[in-house]
Amino acid sequence: MTRRLPPLNAVRAFEATARLGSMSLAAADLCVTAGAVSQQIAKLEDFYGRQLFIRRHHQLVLTDTGQTVYATCVELMNELAALTEQIVGGTGTTNLVISVLPSVGIRWLSHRLSDFLLQTPNVRIDLRLEEDPVDFVRNRIDVRLSYGEHLYPELTTTPFAQDRVTPMCSPEFVANGRVQQGQPESLREEDLIHVQWRTGFSTFPSWELWFQAAQYPRSAPADRGHRTDSATLALSLASAGAGIVLGQFLLAEQALQTGQLVTPFDIAPALSFQYCAVQTPAGTRNPAAQLFIDWLMAQAKKV
Repeated sequence: MTRRLPPLNAVRAFEATARLGSMSLAAADLCVTAGAVSQQIAKLEDFYGRQLFIRRHHQLVLTDTGQTVYATCVELMNELAALTEQIVGGTGTTNLVISVLPSVGIRWLSHRLSDFLLQTPNVRIDLRLEEDPVDFVRNRIDVRLSYGEHLYPELTTTPFAQDRVTPMCSPEFVANGRVQQGQPESLREEDLIHVQWRTGFSTFPSWELWFQAAQYPRSAPADRGHRTDSATLALSLASAGAGIVLGQFLLAEQALQTGQLVTPFDIAPALSFQYCAVQTPAGTRNPAAQLFIDWLMAQAKKV
């Protein structure tokens, strides 16, 4: 039986346009004219009998059919590229695109990633710091590190770390008597550093929840303390002695090891969700991605 396939040059033009968001950029990428790209896309739309792009606010936007076709095109082209590299590439290297929450990438992953690269000398990484949600297909992401198993229900999600939180401050903060070891009542509202989590987080740690876990329920108005929208910056402020933060062990690992931060209390409730590695079907077929996730699981056990 003869297989019915779309015109492959048209597929290439469509994929480049969808990836780059512009026919002119796609033309430059393919070394052809923008008119040639437009003709190829029209040919593909005729083949499927469906519109693949619409123009909105001077931008090209994929239709529902276009998104379906593009997702399949990316997977097939990635597999062809990997096969070509394996057979004729000569270098034997594998590319791995890792997308990660900025706080996790800066405060934890960056300090450990050299170990993974030493173990996998043929892997070349493209590390991107991004907030959720991310576009896996358009950005060709192999592995995404996110907080929570619920963000990408249609994709493969592997939990790798259940973090905990506890008050953290500089050793000088304790030495100067601004907090008493094991005494929640000694914490002053004006010394508390609050992280203003983004609306995308359905649950997050707060000082009120920690005080409840410490069996010392009290309010902790954010406007009476210090505030920032960055967990990374909040930990840096605490390390500098500006106050005391409800810090995560995963993010504060290096600062705790070097003594920049100390934990005056033993009470450390777990976060509601786990940190997870998320993959598309194409990402699960990248052998470097599986090596990375296996390594990630082993590293998380050390926290």
